[in-house]
Formats: sequence, C-alpha cells, structure tokens
Amino acid sequence: MKMDELQDVQLTEIKPLLTSKVSCGEHDIETPHGVLHVTMRGVPKGNRPVILTYHDIGLNHKSCFNTLFNYEDMQEITQHFAVVHVDAPGQQEGAPPFPTGYRYPTMDELAEMLPSVMTQLKVTSVIGIGVGAGAYILSRFALNNPTLVEGLVLINVDPCAEGWIDWAASKLSGWTSNLVDIIMAHHFSTDELTENQELIQTYRLHIAQDINQDNLFLSALFREYLCLILFPSRCPALLVVGDTSPAVEAVVECNSRLNPTKTTLLKMADCGGLPQVVQPGKLAEAFKYFVQGMGYMPSSGMTRLARSRTTSSSSITSMDSSRSRNNLNSLLEGSAMGALDNQARPQTMEVSC
Repeated sequence: MKMDELQDVQLTEIKPLLTSKVSCGEHDIETPHGVLHVTMRGVPKGNRPVILTYHDIGLNHKSCFNTLFNYEDMQEITQHFAVVHVDAPGQQEGAPPFPTGYRYPTMDELAEMLPSVMTQLKVTSVIGIGVGAGAYILSRFALNNPTLVEGLVLINVDPCAEGWIDWAASKLSGWTSNLVDIIMAHHFSTDELTENQELIQTYRLHIAQDINQDNLFLSALFREYLCLILFPSRCPALLVVGDTSPAVEAVVECNSRLNPTKTTLLKMADCGGLPQVVQPGKLAEAFKYFVQGMGYMPSSGMTRLARSRTTSSSSITSMDSSRSRNNLNSLLEGSAMGALDNQARPQTMEVSC
C-alpha cells in the first residue's frame, strides 16, 4: 500500500501483531475518581515506556486510534512497545448508562485517574498520544507527574479549554436534537463536512449509534474554567494538527507557549481534523522519528518518506538521536536546514508531502 493513499477508516478491533507472544486484555481499573476501562496490547518491554493513548470527545480508543495503529509502519513501532488504550468513563463500546445522579469527573480528575492505571498494569513510564480533550488530559497528567511521562504527542491540543466551553455553550440551544452535529463540528472543518462524505458518514454513524450519548464526557468541560499552563515543558512534545483542522489556531498558539528546544509542531498539509485517520502514514513516520530521538528503536530502518541525513549536533550526545531528529526535521520541513538550527524559536514546520 502506498503511503500517500488514504487509509480506510477501521472501527473494528485491532488484531494482535504477534499472536503467540503478545498479550491482549481489557481491564476495568478502580481509581480515586471511579472505574476506568483500558485495553492493553502487549507487555512492557524492559525499561521502555508504554505508549498510552487518550481519545477525544464523541470517540473511543477504537474509533480514534485504530486506523493509526493498524497502519503497517505503526505496527513496526508497536513491536518495540506495549500499548495501553484508555477509554474515558462510559465511552467504551457497550458501556452501560451512568446511574442517576452520576457526576462526571472533571478534566483534572480524569488526569488523576491515570497513575492508578499505570500501577495496576505495572507500567513505570509512558509516551502519551492524545487527541483533543485527550491531549489536554495527558498534558495535565504530565504536568502533575513529570517522572511518569517521557514524551507527548498532542493532536489538536487546546491549552485553554475555555474555548471549548464557549464553543459548546453557543450550541446549547439545540443540544438535544443536534448533539451529533455539535461533535462533528468539533472534529471536522466545514470543507471536510461537505467534501469527504465517506469519512463523515462513518463517524456520524459511530457517534450516533456506537457511543452512549448520555455518557458523553463533554459535560466535564462545563463545570470549570480550564487553562493549562504548558510551559516550561519537561519532556519532548510533538504537536500535530491538520492545516484545515478546526483546532489549527489553538495548536499554533499552544506551540508558541512551549519550550522550543523540546517541542516540534507538525502541521499537515491537505489534512483536516483527524490526522491519525486521514494521514496515518505521515503520523506514524513522524512518531517513529520522535521515539528514535528519545533514544528508542535506534537500529530500526528508515521508512519510505525519509531523506537520509547524517549531520551531527553538539546539542545531542547520541548519534542515533541526532539522526532521528534530523530525519524528523527532514520529513517536516522538506529542506536542507540543520536539524537544530531553529532551537531558538518555536519549531513550526509544515509537511507538504
């Protein structure tokens, strides 16, 4: 399959990569703020972190991440890391309705539930991949528990969720009848809603039929003013957004607040609100170079979009890390500038391949 082809949306369950060796299990884990449903793929490998994902509103881990994790280049990566997919309370497939009087956890409380997950699954550290609200939750988790988080990939992150509250509050007059439309407008641009009918229909049906709408955790945003002070970032962060995404301005603003020596902005051309669904190949390759830059998978081969670069840098002691950073810069920039020449400013790089 060519990397420039769009990956079909797959809402079916991910199949284990190595059936005889990889454990696969769903767990309901007790936390200080209620039960959290998680799915673990594989087992932790030595001292390596586990990849931990957190989805956006109106989705669960399958509809948010299956296309990415089923992609061939991402499967290469997950042979080296175990994966834990977190479903926000009540968002997993087949979730029962919440009992009468149930109070949904706040965004901060959702972040506070994650250490219990790590303890129960015997995970010592993670590389987080979050989308939208999930990106916010993982950012808060990293701020509160810096020793547990080695890196973050934040897709469509909004550092100040006040914008989400204003957006949703403006829609409340039609809340009951237009809930699906509200969620769709959160995920997709106006152009996507009119032009990419197959993708839109798939997700519209998923939100309307597969997610218990009474359980949606959008309500967590209404009870509090949220503003996440993301700087200074203590771990490497890769910010990802499509150039036509509804979140593009918020992500660019977030990038301007972060430590430029630890943060890269991947702004994907010809891509809307769900980069992990529409451009899984580009995201998988960027993620591969991201983890290589952290010192993992140093012997793994380059994938097809990469341009070989060998410029060393005194700012990175590991040659493998230097080359991986160069590869990521080359993928994102498509130019010959030095890998770390732009450390003094936010690393806003736009992929056009």
